[in-house]
Amino acid sequence: MLENIDMQWLLSFQKVYEQLSFKRAAEQRQLPTSNISRHVALLEQALNIRLLERTTRKMTATAAGEQLYHSLSPLIMAMGDALKEVHQVGDSIAGHLKIITPDLPFMAEAIADFCHKHPRIKLSCDTQLNPAEGLLEGFDLVLRFSRGSLEDSGWVAKELLRWPSYVVAAPCLLEKYPTPESIDKLSKSPCITSLSVLQGMPWRFKKAGAISVVSSYKVNSGQMAKAAALKGLGFAILPLNACLTELEQGDLVKINLPDEPEDLVLHALYSGRKYPLVKVTAFLDHLQSNYCQLFI
Repeated sequence: MLENIDMQWLLSFQKVYEQLSFKRAAEQRQLPTSNISRHVALLEQALNIRLLERTTRKMTATAAGEQLYHSLSPLIMAMGDALKEVHQVGDSIAGHLKIITPDLPFMAEAIADFCHKHPRIKLSCDTQLNPAEGLLEGFDLVLRFSRGSLEDSGWVAKELLRWPSYVVAAPCLLEKYPTPESIDKLSKSPCITSLSVLQGMPWRFKKAGAISVVSSYKVNSGQMAKAAALKGLGFAILPLNACLTELEQGDLVKINLPDEPEDLVLHALYSGRKYPLVKVTAFLDHLQSNYCQLFI
């Protein structure tokens, strides 16, 4: 039976089972949703059994789907580890690694640690929050923040970290301005925005999309935005992990709106969709294995 099963079908089924969504599975596998749906259908046809129950509202795994997933996952992980070992033996971790990254404390530690472990790596690192598109050429890896959908750049985009975000304000600001109850009222209130990152439109919501806001305080730093919010200079969108202490202490207040801000996401962008450089994949594995879990 194994010779009649395509590995792609199994990988797609694994992601659909984990996400309970063809769309989210397609995003993770970087394939069209129609491909993912077809892979699962072909797998069910080859096995002659239903693995997932689909309705218009939700998706659940059948008993056979549960059994297949739990038996399959450790095998896929072991195969991935074996292939990675062979891949890295064939092309050792060495060479000139050129990175653009935001100036993040944990990133500084991660890069230094990686170079310490791999002394044959020569590093060139530029810290920029929002590098211009033309600067990306000549770099192996670009780490950048985004909210909402990424524009198609021709690079492979790998999500590293995702932070839920809140609209927040200081109590002193709410004494001067009424608490906005809608996105429209918020857009007419004083806001703290970015100077250039995210095309100058950091105010992106999950339903409303990008909105224009009133701002006389524009910065390219999350720390500066939080400091301004604490002084009551305007409403701000901040990642939850960056303002949790201030919310718990009452120094900032979460603004409850009918829509939520888009999550802040840190993406890794790199070229080489089919054959990414070993030094790039090795660094991303190092980053995710040793640092990214600290923020989950």
